[in-house]
Parts: sequence; structure tokens; C-alpha cells
Amino acid sequence: MVVRTHGFDRSAAMTAPSQSLAFRHHHPPVVQDLSVAGPVRAETLGMALLRDQLVDGNDIVSALTVQNRRAGRLTDFLLARSLLPEDVLGDAVARHWSTDRIDPMAQPADVRLLDRVGAAFCLRHGLLPWRGMGGLTVVATARPEEFERHRPHLSALLGPVAPVIATGTAIETAILRLRGGPLAQAAETRVAASESCRDLAGHRLLGPLALVLAGVIALGALWPVVLVWAITGWAALTLMLSTLLKLAAAAAGGWHRAPTPDRTRILRPPVVSVMVALYRESSIAPRLVRRLSRLDYPHDLLDIVLIVEEDDKMTRAALADADLPPWMRVVAVAAGTIKTKPRALNFALDLCRGSIIGVYDAEDAPEPDQISRVVNRFHQRGAEVGCLQGVLDFYNPTTNWLSRCFTIEYATWFRLVLPGLQRLGLPIPLGGTTLFFRRAALEAVGAWDAHNVTEDADLGIRLYRHGYRTELIDTVTREEANCRALPWVKQRSRWLKGYMMTWATHMRDPVLLWRQLGAWRFAGFQVLFVCTLTQFLLAPVLWSFWLIWLGLDHPFAQALPHAASRGLFGLFVLTESVNIALGLIALHRSRQPISRWWVLTLHLYFPLGALASYKAAWEVVGNPFYWDKTAHGDFDEPKGG
Repeated sequence: MVVRTHGFDRSAAMTAPSQSLAFRHHHPPVVQDLSVAGPVRAETLGMALLRDQLVDGNDIVSALTVQNRRAGRLTDFLLARSLLPEDVLGDAVARHWSTDRIDPMAQPADVRLLDRVGAAFCLRHGLLPWRGMGGLTVVATARPEEFERHRPHLSALLGPVAPVIATGTAIETAILRLRGGPLAQAAETRVAASESCRDLAGHRLLGPLALVLAGVIALGALWPVVLVWAITGWAALTLMLSTLLKLAAAAAGGWHRAPTPDRTRILRPPVVSVMVALYRESSIAPRLVRRLSRLDYPHDLLDIVLIVEEDDKMTRAALADADLPPWMRVVAVAAGTIKTKPRALNFALDLCRGSIIGVYDAEDAPEPDQISRVVNRFHQRGAEVGCLQGVLDFYNPTTNWLSRCFTIEYATWFRLVLPGLQRLGLPIPLGGTTLFFRRAALEAVGAWDAHNVTEDADLGIRLYRHGYRTELIDTVTREEANCRALPWVKQRSRWLKGYMMTWATHMRDPVLLWRQLGAWRFAGFQVLFVCTLTQFLLAPVLWSFWLIWLGLDHPFAQALPHAASRGLFGLFVLTESVNIALGLIALHRSRQPISRWWVLTLHLYFPLGALASYKAAWEVVGNPFYWDKTAHGDFDEPKGG
């Protein structure tokens, strides 16, 4: 009797004589030169699987049809559709290529051979230099065609090489077991030191900050009126510049929705890898798997990498119980000197198969056709477009007042300001999720700065410094709004601390930054970062002047000329009018079920940001690389989505 599970014939799999456990453990592997096989191997592999009754006839016809149309790998299609278990497919591939299958976990590789080629290179291409044998270096691979493509490079490093088969999971696990520690260390220093904040530790900033503080104190003691004028004038100037930038952005790209580019049929759609970094997210893991399973991009071309810290046993256990589909896999990041999201992304980047790299957050719910839209947009654009940023929104906007204000703020930023910055040609500080990169561009700039707690904003600036552009794409990812006051302050303080570190990092050599960005982008960078930080830090100074217009005493009222006071009042009215108008437009654009009257309460929302800025300023000196974790999973999508 033949027993079938997911389309594979257990009786045929168990009767493969050359793949018995005893053979693999007590005999040297059979190796063969694959270069003589010719280009028809994929089709004949399908026929061999059919002949051995491992795959149903309809399934193999469907697989071969898809492979011919997309030029993908037959083995990837079979695994993505769960038509064959990985071990059984590995045995079949080994028989087809007249070689043996090994288990590199039971038969460890020679680490010296691995180091000659490089662990990162081997992870990326699914290769494992295994052992020297009879004048040859035996290299394990799950994809023989990949071995042939890299044979010249391998031969140059190792001498004559020959392949054996191992499963992709076994190869990846074996490499990480042997070299996980060094790979984790490399992930911390992937960005060049001159463009990283890792050398800007607190004590290096303490001196300049102490000089500034001493100057402020001395000025206040000697000429207090001058100090009042200087602080008020700077706060007003940055407020005016911020308001003008918002207006310019809205006028340039925000008043009307940009037309969606025509969808074109791509003959050979690429493999897309999407990384999701999780830390202490055991409660949200099952929901994440369910949401990502809605993506309609072909699963044999989709590579979802769920990244967890090695010591995060609860999240790893939750993912182990989540019944992951074959196109999702878990990567554990080895311990290092820091524990941040960008470090985890850097570590997992070399394990990604795709030429397009995406990033989601743990609580994200992307639109089902999002990956297809991203692939289509990259296909339409030139190589200078290195990144696409999607729109972020929330699936719990009406939880309370804080979630409503957060939703309005995000709608203004992602639907008006960022599209306008793109139209104006200014650098775009990226959001931390719904990001998609051309892999070549991402690797050219050194990927993420592992020490920067707003790695997204920093990477956005670095892309522009190296000649790449970011475009906004009209696809929405919904996530969980942080709607509790203390967690909100902690999250915003991390963002503001990252803005401070990002500005300090890129301004270490202002002349070089000017040359790389040009005058217009350099000015935009200053307005965006300096004005944002100033407005949060000095917001109470400006708010205090409302006392005058409420008929109350102000301690510095007499220090300002009457004309200056009237000018401040006009600036405040203009700013509030602009913020309300943009909030109304953005909320209408987002179609969120929130009353428009809530826009009027934003003036009471931003004082929380001032509190966050003081926490951020303190941590810049005392704990610059500390990642204040935001908890997720308190709210779910409507109707249990």
C-alpha cells in the first residue's frame, strides 16, 4: 500500500538504497562533476520525481509550467507548496545528480575550508565547503546549479571541488553553529566607522555639551535679556522653518494623490526576502505568521526570515509552535556586545536569498498585494532608486485619545510630508517598517548601523549620501498604535535620541556631507533634523508665551519688544492653522474612522514629545545605544485579523 502525505510517496522514499543512514555514516560520499549534466536537469528531475511516485502528476506539471514561465527553481516550488519534505527532496536531488547526500550536523565541516571562502558568502549562496577528500574539496549544496555558477570562484580558493547534496536548512544551521559568533560581531561593524555612530559614545559628546551648557549659563548670568532673546529667537526661527517645510512638502506632493503606475507583467519576477526582527514577542508570533500568510506573491519566490535573539527562548518557542510554512524560517542571532534591531537585520542579511530585501515589524499587517506592487515599481525604476517606503497606518486608531492623535500624526507624515520631500528631492528619513531595498544598494552603503537606535532614519540619509534615492509607494501596512502614555514617551524618546545621534554622525564632516548631498539637500537635512529636535526641546519656551495672550503674567514679557511679541503670536496662529489643515487633509486621505474634531486636540498631544526629548537628551550622554523596547500585541486587527 502506498501512503501519500503532501504529495510524496513514503514507500518510495524509504526504499532509496544509496541514502541509508549506514551508508552516509560509514562510506565516503559519492561525488560527480555536475558541469557535464547540461541544461535539461530541471525537467528530468521532475520526471524522476514522477517516476519514483514522489510527486503527483498534476503537481509536477504545474510546477514545471510555473518554472518555465518564471525561470525559478523546481525545488523551491516543491518546498513552498509542501509537495515534498526537505529531506526526501534532498535524497531525490542527490540520486538525480548521481551524488550523495550528507548531514553536515552529524558530519561536521572543516572550519578551515569554510573560512577560506567566508561564512557570509557561503550563507548567501547555500554552499558549505565540507571536507578535503582524495585531492578534491567536497562542497555541500542544496542547489547544484548554484554550485556550478560559483565553481570558478570556489576552485580559485579551494583547488579542485566537487559537490554533494545537503538540505538548505542543514547547511545554514551548520554554518551558524561554526561561525555564528564572528558573524554576529561583523554585524555590529558593517557600516564604515566614519558613517556610524558607534564611536560617538556618551563621553565623547560630554565635552561639547558641557561647553554649550557653560556658555548658556554664563550668558544668562551676564546678559539674561540677550539669552531670552537668543533662545526665543532660535525657537521661533526653527518653528517657522519647520512650518514652511511642511507647507512646501504638501504643495509639492501632498495635495493630490499620485497616480498608481501601470502594472506590467514581469517575465522573471525576483526572489524577495522579508526580514522581521522579533524580541520578546511570544504573544504576537502566531498573529504575525497569519498576517504574512496573506501576501499573494508566489511563495516559491518569497523568503520570510523571522529573526530572534539566541537567548529569547519564549519567542523561539512560540515560533516553533506556530506551524510555519516552508517559505518562512527562523534565524537565531548569536549574542554580541549590543542587542538592537539593526544588528539583527545585519546578521540575517547574508542568509536572505532575495535580490529585493524588505523589512516588517512584528505587529505589521501588510496589504496582500504589497510585495507585487514593490516588485513592479522597482522594475519600472532605474538602479538609482535604492529604496521604496510604504505607508504606515494603524488598525487600532479609536482605542483612546492617544491612538487617535498618533493616527493623525502618522497620516500627515506618510501621506503628505514624506511624498512632498520626495518631490522636492530632499533626503527621506525612513520609517522602520514596510521598507524595501535593492539588495545591491543596501549592501553598497553598508546596510544598517547596528548602534543607531533609529537605524531607519540614518539609513535613509546614508542612501542619499551615496547617490541613491527613496520613493514612496502607495501601499499600506497597518500596525499597532502605541496608545499608553509611558510606553509612548519611551518609544518617542528612542526615536529622538536616534535623530540626535544621526545628526551628530553625519555632521562630523560637514564639508563632506555638503559635497555628497549638495546645497539643497544639505539645507533640507538641517531643517528636518535640527528644527525637529529644537521644537521638541524648546517647546515649553514657546508655549509659555500663550500666557501673555491669555492675560497672564510672563516672566520674560518685558524682555521682548512689542513687535516681536505680536510676530510670535502671528507665527503661532500660522503654525496651528497649517497643522490643523494638514491633519484634516491627511485624515481624509487615510479614511480612518476618526472624527475630524480630534485634529483640534493635537496641541495637547505634543507636550508628551517634549518629555520624551529630555529623556532622549539624557540618554545620549549616559546610554546612547540603549534600545528602549516597545511592547506589542495588546491590540489586534478588527474581527481578529
